[in-house]
Amino acid sequence: MAFQRACGLDEFRDGEAVAVQLDGVDVAVARDGDEVFALQDLCSHGHVALSEGDVEKCTIECWLHGSAFDLRSGKPLSPPATEPVSTFPAEVRGDDVYVDVSTTLNGVTPS
Repeated sequence: MAFQRACGLDEFRDGEAVAVQLDGVDVAVARDGDEVFALQDLCSHGHVALSEGDVEKCTIECWLHGSAFDLRSGKPLSPPATEPVSTFPAEVRGDDVYVDVSTTLNGVTPS
């Protein structure tokens, strides 16, 4: 695994996501309580940034059409999205979040 620093914990609060780019991949790093998650920052339906959506109860909701995705699996939980988004390993080290975009947790290749 090739973890890279994505952002600092002070860059976003619980219930928010932040957009970063790592190795040419647009990533949304989301914070839900004490957990952080990383997923492709592109809604599989509306092709807009998921990082601009709402984070709650381990989901992120696309601001454009309301599709929600599970932060752990990338699976769509509500229409109109039917395709999952890529999810990446993420971990907190001190006050920083590290993400590995060289592998996906759910086998979905970033588009």
